[in-house]
Amino acid sequence: MRVGFIGLGSQGAPMARRIIGAGFETTLWARRPATLVPFADTPAKRASSPADLAAVSDLVCVCVVDDADVEEVITGSSGVLTGLRAGGVIAVHSTVHPDTCRRLADRARARGVALVDAPVSGGGPAAAAGRLLVMTGGDQSTVAFCRPVFAAYADPIVHMGPLGSGQLAKLLNNVLFTANLATAADALALGRDLGVDPAALASAVAHGSGASFALNRVTAADGTLDRIAGHAGPLLRKDVRLLADVAGAEDTPGDIVISAADAALALMNQQR
Repeated sequence: MRVGFIGLGSQGAPMARRIIGAGFETTLWARRPATLVPFADTPAKRASSPADLAAVSDLVCVCVVDDADVEEVITGSSGVLTGLRAGGVIAVHSTVHPDTCRRLADRARARGVALVDAPVSGGGPAAAAGRLLVMTGGDQSTVAFCRPVFAAYADPIVHMGPLGSGQLAKLLNNVLFTANLATAADALALGRDLGVDPAALASAVAHGSGASFALNRVTAADGTLDRIAGHAGPLLRKDVRLLADVAGAEDTPGDIVISAADAALALMNQQR
């Protein structure tokens, strides 16, 4: 299978490197030429545009930042759909609104192209180790087509259901993580106020029923959300707003987790 990869950021770059290392014929495209420099020691080819990349690919993986970027690289004047042959597949690894994937899938279908949503969780280190979580949504046979490539950087690969359900799972994951950040930071602060050393408390809780990934992240950031806000704050804020929009449109109860996530974002703003 020939694979095209767009979006060589902190998470996308190790994903692309794993695809290359697995032996797939790989073509890369990036807005900034400097982004491609670290791949000079690989057999990966370079394309001059998303359309040119798509023209030599069977599967195009998109791992850019937000909805606008995804739409641009797929449907722009020199976008993926301009070059991808009928029968090709697009996998959207970006975290975006489920409706964005559904709308793009309709555009792709009109050209004989299939699209799946496949957002990822775990970050660059997990991608480099081949341990990303991929949450897929779309036709089962299309997901099966993509699975050998996904397996280069992901374990597990979970098929969540119809198109858009992968994005919903990722948004729910990120909102729960954001909410957990607030409770973890508050618990450590409360312990400090009660005379319990935050580092000792974090070490103890890590082996108890209150352990969580969020607590580990807060502990690594010296017990505050300051560093997390600078690194992940904008993306978490985007995802909380996306899920709030989806939940509001569906009239679905989710006030507790969304409110807790909002509290975490407010705390991040205070500490910046």
